Amino acid sequence: MSTVADGKIVTMHYTLKNEAGEVLDSSVGSNALPYLHGAGNIVVGLEKGLTGANVGETREVEVSPEEGYGLRQGPGPQPVPRSQFPEGVDLEPGMGFQAQGDGGEMMIVYIAKVDETTVWVDGNHPLAGEKLFFSVEVM
Repeated sequence: MSTVADGKIVTMHYTLKNEAGEVLDSSVGSNALPYLHGAGNIVVGLEKGLTGANVGETREVEVSPEEGYGLRQGPGPQPVPRSQFPEGVDLEPGMGFQAQGDGGEMMIVYIAKVDETTVWVDGNHPLAGEKLFFSVEVM
């Protein structure tokens, strides 16, 4: 029987819930998610929770913010004029994109909120600071 370990390609079905039990994302009913175990392609806490699992096994994995998308940091959402974004692009909360910081460094920011004139962007992933609950089946 094949076991989940570093360097192996793993395919899984998952359902992600928050602490309130709301489903945030799921692969059930669509294609299973393949990833390379040990390469940092999924959050650290989930990767740790799947290490040693066998094909066909199901696991419930609770992931702390520190081993998920990190703790919330920085000033929080910042306003950017809508005119700074390309016209015709449908901007929605949760979308991530690369931006250039004040020092010229590239960083990923996420849209927190959009109105007619302003896009609020945040350097924190939308799930930063949240405990994550994964139900996983190793395929």
